[in-house]
Amino acid sequence: MTKIDPIAYLEQPFDHLAELINAHAVNQPDRIALDDGNEQLNWRETAALVNRVAAQLQADGLKKGQAVSILGTTTILYAIAYLGAIIAGGCAAPLTTSATPKQLANMMADSGAMHLFVDSAKRAELFESGIDLPPLKHIMMDVAEEGAPLMHDWMAEDGAMPTDPEVGPKDPFNIIYSSGTTGTPKGIVHSRQMRWYQMAVGENSGYGQPGQVSLFSTPLYSNTTLGIFVATVAYGGTSILMRKFDCQRWLELAQENHATHTMLVPVQYQRLMDFDGFDDYDLSHFTHKYCTSAPFSAQLKAEVLERMPGGLIEIYSMTEGGVVCILLAHAFPDKLHTVGIAWGGSEVITVDEDLNRLPTGEMGELVGRSQTMMSGYQNQPEKTEEASWYDENGERWQRMGDIGRVDEDGFITLMGRSKDMIISGGFNIYPRDLEEALMLQPDVADAAVVGVASKQWGETPVGFVVPENGVSLDLEALKAATNAELGKTQRLSELHLIDELPRSHIGKILKTELRDRAQRMVSGLVR
Repeated sequence: MTKIDPIAYLEQPFDHLAELINAHAVNQPDRIALDDGNEQLNWRETAALVNRVAAQLQADGLKKGQAVSILGTTTILYAIAYLGAIIAGGCAAPLTTSATPKQLANMMADSGAMHLFVDSAKRAELFESGIDLPPLKHIMMDVAEEGAPLMHDWMAEDGAMPTDPEVGPKDPFNIIYSSGTTGTPKGIVHSRQMRWYQMAVGENSGYGQPGQVSLFSTPLYSNTTLGIFVATVAYGGTSILMRKFDCQRWLELAQENHATHTMLVPVQYQRLMDFDGFDDYDLSHFTHKYCTSAPFSAQLKAEVLERMPGGLIEIYSMTEGGVVCILLAHAFPDKLHTVGIAWGGSEVITVDEDLNRLPTGEMGELVGRSQTMMSGYQNQPEKTEEASWYDENGERWQRMGDIGRVDEDGFITLMGRSKDMIISGGFNIYPRDLEEALMLQPDVADAAVVGVASKQWGETPVGFVVPENGVSLDLEALKAATNAELGKTQRLSELHLIDELPRSHIGKILKTELRDRAQRMVSGLVR
């Protein structure tokens, strides 16, 4: 195979990721491609394993576009299974480990998969639950079990190569299942064109560079991780995979591997900033740090900029796509309260409650469109339609589910999720305003605000606060001090202590849990 320049290759409108993976094996065979702490693979070894998995999937009868389910802890073999599914012409379907066995069974069935790559712990959970599982072929990613071969024993022989699946831009690349707290999460389908575009423009945002070393501490089933992971693979970088985030271990890995790139969610940045030994580690090789998935306060951004080397880039989007906004925090320190501007050809506007387009600067629900929009929800056209907005030309935009405004410079300020907005006495209350007011109070480490039913007001805001370590908070005094900073219609009715806010695997506050908890605690509230 002739050598390929990844940057030049990715300038094409579309092509197959297999060509790049095989090119890295020729261009830089001994460079480390994957490292999960237990083992390392160079690019020659990585390409060989990916091709063997892809060849066996095809031998097993995998059809073009068919899903391949993956369930387990982030490891090298997880990454190989994911890439093998793509190279075979299939569609990777990584499943969230936090889902219930019933949800997982429903996701497998919904995806249409014929294979399940799984580790022994998750397989045991599935069987112990007694749930009827779809008849998938199980391939083990850690140890062989009865009726389920070890991945290394199952894959095609050494040197095997898959046939060209002749995939096109509209063929599915992956299905990402959303992190719903009830029912079956929706399957969000990303096309190969979407991922190609995401990889191709990576260089312009700093996350697709030859020679980069990316440190990952969020799971590979999360779109938060995958956007940066596929770009690192495409450009032939090194991926350092953590099974679970731990401040000290993250710092050790960053220092030992001379990490240049990382993706963290806000709660991870906060834990690093609070870690006693943070300043003892050499992080000077970082050129780019990224953040996404949850609100990132201006105060925390400023601290990260001050204490961590390299640029800080906040990405605002959603797994469904729609709009992609980027804030180059290091370049716009006066815009830290925003999530940046629409990027890479994205467009974003606001619409009112009747879905009418609003003038620039007016607050409303954000809708957007871009080249990274999902193809739709798997097997749920009605849900795809609910999440769509159509302009006067009949073109589809994605409803983002967030309330915000776009300023005259194109920077977007978020006010909160539309479903989390509190309507109290006829006034709209944005929880983010109240949460920021709470976070400005002394000795508050974390805070969240939800709306609960009120006979007097319709809904009323209730807050939860996490105190700084070892601090005893006077809740009445804290509530009074916070309310003094808020408008009369915004004031908190109740404030409760909580040891830790419930969060998803990527740091999003689970407000449904807080809302249920608050509703049980609150009755007959008045302001």
